[in-house]
Amino acid sequence: MRLYHDHVLVKEPGTRQRTPWHQDLPYYNVDGRQNISMWFPVDPVPRPSTLEFVAGSHRDGDGQGPWYMPRTFLDGRAKWFPAGSLAELPDIDGGHEQFRLIGWQLEPGDAVFFHMLTLHAAAGVDGTRRRRVLSVRFLGDDMVHAPRPWHTSPPFPGLADELADGAPLDHPLFPVLWSRAA
Repeated sequence: MRLYHDHVLVKEPGTRQRTPWHQDLPYYNVDGRQNISMWFPVDPVPRPSTLEFVAGSHRDGDGQGPWYMPRTFLDGRAKWFPAGSLAELPDIDGGHEQFRLIGWQLEPGDAVFFHMLTLHAAAGVDGTRRRRVLSVRFLGDDMVHAPRPWHTSPPFPGLADELADGAPLDHPLFPVLWSRAA
């Protein structure tokens, strides 16, 4: 298992802006099925403000789900990816009865793990407390470098010069955290 990247997500008290429905994998320059995102809150997260998932959205009949066009957080535009490059995102908010949504109240030290193709979103934060979360991405043995025709986050400048398309991610940027051989 390799570390791909981490970041801290902060919503200040009273932030009403929702994190829209999206998948993580289209933002990254990797491909494969063995991947996982971790959402680790360091503050209490009440159920109305937690991360929600569309259960089973990471897969379809062949075990690899479609990639959906994410929308910008502020105005809902399809900004990051070229038009037509990804499937249109279903209207999850307008059709709750069609989707099985799951989420949990979380306490500091809890963690939620999910596949990078799982559709997920989070509401804003009411009240007087901020919501801070550490988010970490991990990669399994089948994950390979996959340069994208769009901007990725993080961008990893120069990586395409060092790793060919389809190459294993054997690179100092992605340290091995655990190996079966160890």
